[in-house]
This record gives sequence, structure tokens and C-alpha cells, in this order.
Amino acid sequence: MEWETGRVGMGDMSNTGDVSEKGGASAGDGTVIAESAWVLVLFCVGCGAGIGWLATVLAHWLVTLRWAPFKGPAKLLTSVPEPWLSVGGVVVGAGLGLVVGFVAVHESLAVRVSRSRVVLGVRDASQEFGGDEVGLVVRDGKQLVLLRADGMELAREDCRLPWPRLAGAFAEHGYRWADEDPYREEFRRWVPGTPGLPEGADALLRARAAARKKGEADADDARELRRELLRLGVVVRDEEKRQYWRMPQRP
Repeated sequence: MEWETGRVGMGDMSNTGDVSEKGGASAGDGTVIAESAWVLVLFCVGCGAGIGWLATVLAHWLVTLRWAPFKGPAKLLTSVPEPWLSVGGVVVGAGLGLVVGFVAVHESLAVRVSRSRVVLGVRDASQEFGGDEVGLVVRDGKQLVLLRADGMELAREDCRLPWPRLAGAFAEHGYRWADEDPYREEFRRWVPGTPGLPEGADALLRARAAARKKGEADADDARELRRELLRLGVVVRDEEKRQYWRMPQRP
């Protein structure tokens, strides 16, 4: 997979697809790291086309067996004469890959960083933080986390971008970087009725657990509930279907 990296002016986050490898090094410039939309879509289309073709090969193989699962659908599929069967499999697979590619682009994270601010763009929205707000940038598994100096979380986003490039970009602009969360040992597993949470936090965690069970259908709801918990001073991290929480010590 390819990524677009470069220095650009701190304009609209949607312009990250036109990142140049060359640019000024002035304090007003910023570094952008984002997945190439065209490469991502073409990769998914290619994978989909390959899977579609393999499905036709598998169907031809299944009908030769005395017994096999899905043999009925395989016979129906192979009743289509060649080359139309193979062509159709490739076309259908490529179409599904195109849909997956557009979804992947929509879900992908773009990071813009300068000394004055950090912008995280995902799902046609962006979060912006002043450079003086960000005390530490953390890689937590497959997530990029921004923390304040007091340990309070500013943002947490799933990230498929190359970690060495991200670390280098943040370090270049004067931010502290950590390859693991220094507060990881402070997290406690949430179960309904957990003591020590502020009023209203348990209900929000219950609602968030229900939203996460629905998967992508309620992903935006789970993100909004995370922000509500941050307003109460509760930091949340996920491990599979489990939620863990901590409360930074306030000065």
C-alpha cells in the first residue's frame, strides 16, 4: 500500500490528495500523512476481481466432487457458459471491491501536523488541536492517541498509516512521541455498576457497549459516547468487545 506524505499549507483537510513531496520548511507549513485514495481503491478493486475469478474456479472444482458444501449453487453458477462465467465473476468481484474501496477511503485517517496545531481527518470530519494542547502522541496498538500534558485524552483514532512516518513527522514538529501508552496500567475493565465512576458515566458506558455490539451500524454513536465520557473525565480504550477506563488525576 502507498501513502502520500509531504509538506503543504494548513488549508482544507480535503486537499490531502494533492500532497507534494516538495515544499517549504517554514513554521506555517505542515506535514500531511494520508493513504492515497486512488491506490487504496485500485487495490480493493484488484483484490475483488481476483476473488471473483477464484470463485468461478472453486465452483468448477466443487462440481467434480461426489459431495461438497454449496454444490447446488456451484452447479447453478457453472451452468453459465465460458467465457461469460469468468468475465462475470471478475466484473462482480471488481464491483464489490470498488464499494469496499470507497468505504475504506471514507474510513481512513489523514493526519496533518505542524508546530501550531494537529488535525485528524476521518469520515468527512476533522478534529483540530492546538500544538500547546498536545502533551504526548502515542501509538496504542492500532490506534493513534493524542494526550494532554496531564494525561487526559484528546483523541483516539484507528490508524493504518505507517508508524515510523507518523513518529518522524510529529518529532520533526516538536511533539513528544511514545510507542506505547504510558498510562496503560491505570486502565480498569468496565463492568455494569463499576464503583469509582462519576455520575452518568456508567450509563454512557452501557450505551456504548450496546452500540459497539452493533458494529459499524452504530460506530458513529460509539464515537460520540466516547466524547461524552471524556467530558466527564473518563478515558476509554477497547480490547475486542471489552471496555477499559481510567480517570486522570486532575491538578
